[in-house]
Parts: sequence; structure tokens; C-alpha cells
Amino acid sequence: MSSISLDSFSPAEVVELIARTGATKGHMRLDKVFFSAVSAGSLLAFACGTSLSTNSSPWFTENAPGLLRTISALVFPYGLCMIILTGADLCTGSFMFTTVAALQRQLPWWKMLLHWFVTFWGNLCGSLFVVAVIFGYGGIFTADPYKSEAIDYATKKQLTPSFHEILLRGIGCNWLVSLACFFGLQGRDLASKIIGIWWPIFAFVSMGFDHVVANMTFIPLGIWLEAPGLSVGLYIWKGIIPTLIGNILGGGFFAGTYYWYMYLVDGGSVSLAGLRRRKYSGEVGSGGSSPGGGEMVDVEAAVAVGDVKRA
Repeated sequence: MSSISLDSFSPAEVVELIARTGATKGHMRLDKVFFSAVSAGSLLAFACGTSLSTNSSPWFTENAPGLLRTISALVFPYGLCMIILTGADLCTGSFMFTTVAALQRQLPWWKMLLHWFVTFWGNLCGSLFVVAVIFGYGGIFTADPYKSEAIDYATKKQLTPSFHEILLRGIGCNWLVSLACFFGLQGRDLASKIIGIWWPIFAFVSMGFDHVVANMTFIPLGIWLEAPGLSVGLYIWKGIIPTLIGNILGGGFFAGTYYWYMYLVDGGSVSLAGLRRRKYSGEVGSGGSSPGGGEMVDVEAAVAVGDVKRA
């Protein structure tokens, strides 16, 4: 008989896991942080490329733009799934994780800022590598309609919106990305994690919000393809600065600080060591148990406190 899992971490437990994960990330060796961030930037670049390829349909662009954006938003989240499930580091995720860790006094503030700095540059290196070597020299976007879509997308991202519009879109973006990271920790099984990650990312892509690491692919690719009006200076001014500020506010304040205030301010730390979860099979009876059920060590909770216990 197939087994089903009905349990998950409570919101308070998830925020405690976020704090401990942020502390672990913040204390990691800088070379590992950098290469982890390079990996994350590269993986997200592949998702950006998929999104552009999906959007490269002139008929749908003209006659059903909403449908095309929905389809693109449905495929893009696999990028964050790859990043979270492989443990790679996005600076946008760090804005929530390390902020909660610092607020909980598990990480010095200077280490939080250092982690942001290193992950940002690692993400940029990974993104630019894929843009130049894989997409550029690989000729992925050199022919129409893919080239036209990449140029058009980058142009609309940079030339059309104003500075404050990009900043506000950045807030909404990383608010939702942080929620995806939250759900990714809350689920105990792989399917739950993927589903939890998928829909907040779908939401931000479908609304056209701005993600600083995604822009590290979209805009440089447009510059590589010689999009008219785009330049490195404009990219820094409108593709990085407002998006980065918005992402920091969305992840660090609207998500990280809020969840810390709601669940950890008065209660202190939440105990996770020794947490066990039940593996249910068949019909679940009252009281959350079943005759065929058994217990398994909750590996995630144990790892978060550095104490993996064997059953």
C-alpha cells in the first residue's frame, strides 16, 4: 500500500529553521559561499533561457499575451527548485535567511552583509558565464524569433519602466521568492517542497516582477545581442540598483523581519532537536496515528541543529 505524509513543520518551526539555516550559511567558508552562488546564478540562467524560448511565439505574443505569460510563468520555477534542492545560494534567498539569523543573534550583522556581498557577485559570475559561453557562443539566441524575443524582453525591462517602478516590483518579487523558500522548508517530502516552491515563483513571473539575479541573465543577454538603447551603465542604474534595493526590502523586511517578529520575538528559539515525524500508511485515524504508521528521524530538523540522530 502506498504511503502518504500529512505532516509538515509549523510556521514557527519553519522560521526557526530559517534562522538556523541562515546562521549556517553565514558562517560558511567564503570560497564555498562563492562557488555555491556561482552554481545558483548558472541554474537560474537556464530557467531564464527557458522562459525566453517559451515566449518566442509571435502569434501568441500578438493575440494571446496573457496565455503566453502564464505558460512561461509555469515553466520558470524549475530554476528555483534546482537551486533550493541542491543547496545553492541565491543572494535573494540570503536576504531572508541571514536577516532572520542576525535578528535572532545567531549571526553577526557584518557576516550577514558579507554573505550578501559574496553571493551577489557569485550569482553575477554564474549568470554571465551562461549568458556568454552557453547562450552566446553556443548560438542559442542568435536566430529569430529567439533573438528578437531576447532583445525585446531586455528592452522592455530596462527602457520602459521608471526607477521607482522597478524598485517596487523588486519588493513584490522577493517577497514571493522568500515565501517559496519558506514553503520549501515547510514541506517534509520532495513533492511537497517542489509544489510549495512552484506557485509563489509562478506568481512573481506572471506579474512581471523584477528579480536581480534573473536580470543578470535577461539584460546582459540583450546587451550581448546588441539591443538598441541598452548599455552596461543603464543596466547597473536600472537593472541592478533598484531591483537589488527592492529585493532586499522584500526578502529582509517584508518576509524575514515579519516572520521573525511574528514567531520568534516573544517565544525565543523553537526546539527542533529530536523532532520526529510519523510516516502514515493507509487511513489516518483520530489523534494523527495509524496502525501501520511508524516513526522516522526528521533529518532536516536534526541537520539544522547539527545533530543527526539515527533511529
